[in-house]
Amino acid sequence: MAKTWQELEEIQPVVLKMIKRSIEKKRLAHAYLFEGMKGTGKKETGLLLAKSLFCLSPVDEVIPCEECNNCKRINHGNHPDIHIVGPDGLSIKKQQIHQLQEEFSKTGVESKQKLYMIIHADRMTVNAANSLLKFLEEPYQQTYAILMTEQVQRILPTILSRCQTLSFKPLSSEHMIQKLIEMGVKEHRAPILAQLTNNLDEALELNNDEWFAQAQKIVVKLYEVLKKSSLEAMVYLQEEWILHFKDKEQMDRGLDLLLLIFKDLLYIQFGKQGQAVFVSEAKVLEQYALQTSGRRLANQMSIILEAKKKLQANMNPQLLMEELVLKLQEGSSVV
Repeated sequence: MAKTWQELEEIQPVVLKMIKRSIEKKRLAHAYLFEGMKGTGKKETGLLLAKSLFCLSPVDEVIPCEECNNCKRINHGNHPDIHIVGPDGLSIKKQQIHQLQEEFSKTGVESKQKLYMIIHADRMTVNAANSLLKFLEEPYQQTYAILMTEQVQRILPTILSRCQTLSFKPLSSEHMIQKLIEMGVKEHRAPILAQLTNNLDEALELNNDEWFAQAQKIVVKLYEVLKKSSLEAMVYLQEEWILHFKDKEQMDRGLDLLLLIFKDLLYIQFGKQGQAVFVSEAKVLEQYALQTSGRRLANQMSIILEAKKKLQANMNPQLLMEELVLKLQEGSSVV
């Protein structure tokens, strides 16, 4: 979905300010590297820069009008002088870069300038990266390159040195919550989603996932059961948790949700109820917060974080959860 200058300026003000200044001073680099987490607006900003260059009637000579033929064609992905390359399967192949070079050896079809974007530039094969390097060393007149990556450490230093790097910052929780509510997410769900992901698309996917809705209920119930006997907690693990959180990724998501409950309890103790994310469970969590201490909660959060590490180290999920439950129950008795 196309984003306007104003929308992107809200989430990446520093990047947009730098691009605007470069356009105004006619000092655009021939090659940029946009780096940052998924969902931070890298591709949208690339398309915005393309529209700024090709727009027939830009506002203040910089901001695309979004109404002209060029802006509309870029939004629809069919402008002849703008090319987007992404992984073919798992990687970007040498042949893809060669095809790009051939295309750019021709004069622009309409405007004498051309722009190309390489999405997931870190997935280029060594041969593809070397071919691109030659392209970057001797750029054609009025051609612009935008490389994008979520893993800048995987980009060849020789390519990095020929690009101007712009770093995209993670979205703030407040901005995520606001955007999610605007997109139709219920107010009591948005804070949890904003804590779990920085990606709007992923957050919306989770919001519509029945598995995730059920996961939240199971996690809240597990916390309640932890306050009872070890036997009851173990039975609940077998009958509910293990059956729902079936793989490593789901288990990790469950541990993240459990950690958020303990964070909420800590916020409530500090009188910061407004920062708690399990909004629909607020009343019962306020009662639970009275029955524990900050020191206990901090201890239990450390136990969950340790379990997340063990999960990534491929510890047996069932054994991990049994150990976690016992340690959390012990942790709740630490004064």
